[in-house]
Amino acid sequence: MINLLLCGNKKVFDGALTQLISMTNRTKEAVHAYIMTMELGRLSPGYVCITEEQTDFLERVIQEKNPDNRVTRLDVTELYEAEFHGCVNEGAYCTPYTLLRLLADIVPGIPDKLLYLDMDVMIAGDIKELYDIDVSGVEYAAVREKYGCWLIRPDYFNAGMLLLNMEEIRRTGLLGKARQRIRGKKMLFADQTAIFKSTKKKKLLPRRFNEQSRFDRKDTVVCHFCKRLMFRPYPHTENYKQWQVEEIHKYLNCYTFDADLEEYLRRKREFETNALCG
Repeated sequence: MINLLLCGNKKVFDGALTQLISMTNRTKEAVHAYIMTMELGRLSPGYVCITEEQTDFLERVIQEKNPDNRVTRLDVTELYEAEFHGCVNEGAYCTPYTLLRLLADIVPGIPDKLLYLDMDVMIAGDIKELYDIDVSGVEYAAVREKYGCWLIRPDYFNAGMLLLNMEEIRRTGLLGKARQRIRGKKMLFADQTAIFKSTKKKKLLPRRFNEQSRFDRKDTVVCHFCKRLMFRPYPHTENYKQWQVEEIHKYLNCYTFDADLEEYLRRKREFETNALCG
C-alpha cells in the first residue's frame, strides 16, 4: 500500500482529482490517500472543508482503477486551532492549509511511511518508484528547490514532495519543532523553511522526483506545476495549474497529461451533474 498525504479545502478538488487520476493510471499498487482538511471561516469564507461528497467521489474514481484504492478524509480543525490559532504565519505565502502537513505526527492513524504531495502535482510515472526509496535513518527525502538552492542554500528543498519517515520524525520531534517555529517567527516560506530549519537528517533526490519546470523528460515521475520565475520579455512570475488545460498547453507547452486531463474533465462533469441531481 502506498500511503499518500494531501492537504486542502473544498477548492482543491480539481487538484486532487487530476493528481489521483494521473497516479492511478500509472500505478498498479494500491494507494491510500489521506486528505487533511479544516474549517477556518474566521479567516476567509472560502476556507471550508473539502466535503465528504468530494472525497467519496475521489474514492469511487480511483477504485475503478484498483478496488483496494482508498481515500480518507481527516478534519483536523481542532488540532490546527490548538497549534496555530492567531500565529504570525497564518497569512502564509499560500494559505493556512500549507501548515496542515506539520500536524502529521499528532494525527491518529497516520502510517509510519507517508508521501506528501502538493495539490498542483501530476504523476508521470509509477509512483511506487518514489515511494519505495529507502528513508531509514533520515527524517524525509526531498528534491532541491529550483531557485532556493541558489538563493538560500545548496541543500534548500522544495516541500511540494516529501517522502516522510514518520517513525523517525516522531522520534526526533521534527514536526513539533517546526510547529514551534511557525508560532514564533514570521517566515516568507513558512512551512517549508520551518521544516528545513528543524531537520536533523534528510536525503536529497534527483529532480525527476519533483520536476519544477520541464515536464517532457521521459524519466520524470513527479511534475510540479508550481509558480515559476520568468525573465522574458520582462521579469515576472507564472502560476498555471494542471487543471487549467488551455493555459498549460499555451504557456507551458505541456501535453504530457492530455489523456488524464480528458478523463478529469469528464469526471468533473459527472460530479457536477450528480450534485445537481442529488
